[in-house]
Amino acid sequence: MRKKMVRRKPVTRKKKKLSIFYKNLLRLSVVIFSCALIMGIVYHYRNGLAYYFSFKTDKVLEENAENKRLSDIRNHQVLGKLEGKSIGIDVSEYQGDIHWNELKTIDNDFPIHFVFIRATVGCDRLDKRFKDNWTAAKENKLIRGAYHYYRPNENSLEQADLFIKTVHLKKGDLPPVVDIERLSENQSMQRLKLGLRRWLERVESHYKVRPIIYTGEKYYDDFLKKEFSDYLFWIANYNFYREKIEDDWLFWQFTEKASASGIKGSVDVNIYNGDLQQLQFITVD
Repeated sequence: MRKKMVRRKPVTRKKKKLSIFYKNLLRLSVVIFSCALIMGIVYHYRNGLAYYFSFKTDKVLEENAENKRLSDIRNHQVLGKLEGKSIGIDVSEYQGDIHWNELKTIDNDFPIHFVFIRATVGCDRLDKRFKDNWTAAKENKLIRGAYHYYRPNENSLEQADLFIKTVHLKKGDLPPVVDIERLSENQSMQRLKLGLRRWLERVESHYKVRPIIYTGEKYYDDFLKKEFSDYLFWIANYNFYREKIEDDWLFWQFTEKASASGIKGSVDVNIYNGDLQQLQFITVD
């Protein structure tokens, strides 16, 4: 006769509960680690924080100091660390009416040497304030440059011709710039790159100077770095933890949230990978 097999129920072991001592020790460790992390961040950004709260300056805190943003701290930190580099801004119609005679510094501390001004967009659009801004920058003795916002879904040569028709470079101006930030909606990446190169070659042929390419760091790394290595780049990267300009960047746009004398609201700030004398060296002859 076959014996009936009886399955035994699996024995479940009860987990030992952590003692109150170990629980408290774990909590204390987390608190200590968090405090150390915060202190490390505060120490790293001590110069920016000092500026922000006016601990090390004779600045008087304004009534609206509570509205200052964390970006102000980073701006001062980055600019302070890159002392000796040439600093500039870029503007368009979105900055409205600029008081050019007051446009001297970033955060009242860092002198502005140059300004890039948007001239054209796509095949058919002129920046509404380009003409006034272009003239005023020269009158106020700022090194000026013009840029074109490139639309990948429009004819590249028509875009180049619009820029050429609009922008008349003179001795002392910066090379022309093409701003490319978006992917095409109706063509391959290879076709987009071909159109971009046609724009660059048409503009270079006219001005007899090689243009600069402006783009974001990811766009640069993913699509342009290899095939357009024969061009110089102006890179946008607003990462809070980046404080250094890369060796292969000609310009670094590190923030879009700075304040400049003479401009109402925020403005982009750019750092040239060299001093003022080196910046003057790359201008149009």
